[in-house]
Amino acid sequence: MTVSGESSRGHGWPMIVLLAFDAVLLATLELFYLPLRLDGLVLPKVGDVPFPVSVLVAVATTPLLVFAAQRVASRRLAMIPLLAWLFTLLVLGVAGPGGDTVLMVDWRAMLLLIGGALPAAVVLGGSATKAATRSG
Repeated sequence: MTVSGESSRGHGWPMIVLLAFDAVLLATLELFYLPLRLDGLVLPKVGDVPFPVSVLVAVATTPLLVFAAQRVASRRLAMIPLLAWLFTLLVLGVAGPGGDTVLMVDWRAMLLLIGGALPAAVVLGGSATKAATRSG
């Protein structure tokens, strides 16, 4: 019995590479837009309050990347977009362009790390649970 996702699992490397590249791009953009504030420069002026919209983007996109990777490859390979996202966020955040530290040391950085990694890890764990119930 072959499911359409199962037949393409052996040929998923190009898609995994593309998803990892997407994860690198998303991590870069999420990191650079993390310091947005409602200060009237980019966003409307509403009391100069921090507005980490990139956390919401991370919460939505990293699980989608992992889910898409699971559709074309094994669970182990499906970790690659999440690992690429984390690696990019940490390397670019700590040793950013020109040696600048881009990752701020405050609640927004922690929220971005948790908001991006946790939902993707839940998607990976959900696939492991489904695999265990199918085989057991």
